[in-house]
Order: sequence, then C-alpha cells, then structure tokens
Amino acid sequence: MAEEHRCQAPRLCVNNCGFFGSPATQNLCSKCFRDLQLKEQQSSSAKQALNQTLISASAPSSAVEVVEKMVTVSAPVVKVEEKKPAEAATVAVTTGVNRCVTCRRRVGLTGFHCRCGSLFCGSHRYPEQHECSFDFKEIGKEQIAKANPVIKAEKLQKI
Repeated sequence: MAEEHRCQAPRLCVNNCGFFGSPATQNLCSKCFRDLQLKEQQSSSAKQALNQTLISASAPSSAVEVVEKMVTVSAPVVKVEEKKPAEAATVAVTTGVNRCVTCRRRVGLTGFHCRCGSLFCGSHRYPEQHECSFDFKEIGKEQIAKANPVIKAEKLQKI
C-alpha cells in the first residue's frame, strides 16, 4: 500500500534539454511541449492552405501546372526592413547571405550584430573599427541615472 502512494522519480525531458518532463506533456518539459504544439499547429495550417489553393485552382489541365502553383506558393519571402527613421531613404534587403557591412566578407552564423543595427565580421565588430553611429555615452548616462535616482530627504527642524 505504501508503494502505491510513493512518488515516482522525476524523468528527464525526452529531447534531452536538461529539464524534467511529465507524462501529461508526453514526457517533455513545458518548453519542448509548447514548441511541439506550435510545430504541429503550423504544419496543419500549412496543409490547410495548400489544400485550399489546390481546391481553388480551377482543374489544371496537367500535373505541371499543379507543380508550378505549389512552387509559387512556397517561394521564399524577402524581408524589407527600415534602418532608422532619420535614414528612411536607406532600405536594407535581408537575404540568405550574411556579409560584413564594412568589408563585405561573408560571415555566416559567426557575424556580430552591433547596437547600430549592422552585421560585422570579427575584425570590424568593435565600434571604433566600423565608425559606429550608436551613442554609447548617452545610453550609459541614461542607465546610470535610472540606477541611481536622486533622493532628497525632508529638512529636519532644528531645535
């Protein structure tokens, strides 16, 4: 009887992320379980969208047209981002190749993102190397002012 009420030893997550899983979440931790649900939801919505596009297509005459429509649906999207409001005319196009803004060297996943919003290689990652436009002094002053507020006590009455 005591064995029935004894707690079970905690099990690690099935994804080996280092956290503990539970049988209620398919032996996954809460984060891995949430990620699994999001993937399932995205795949089901993608299947529904594909089915709707195939159904809405007016009976294609050959399999080539079906393949062409599927290719146009799954084409990669190129993001367009604006750098800053002051530089509204400058628009950067994000592509699959990451390059250093200064020397145009390919950096891939090892690039360094600066606070000015640009990507740099290892030799141009420091602000003095790429003539950074970010104002570090102003941000430092704001952080110090926020961390150390001015506190004035009320004046005491003199006896």
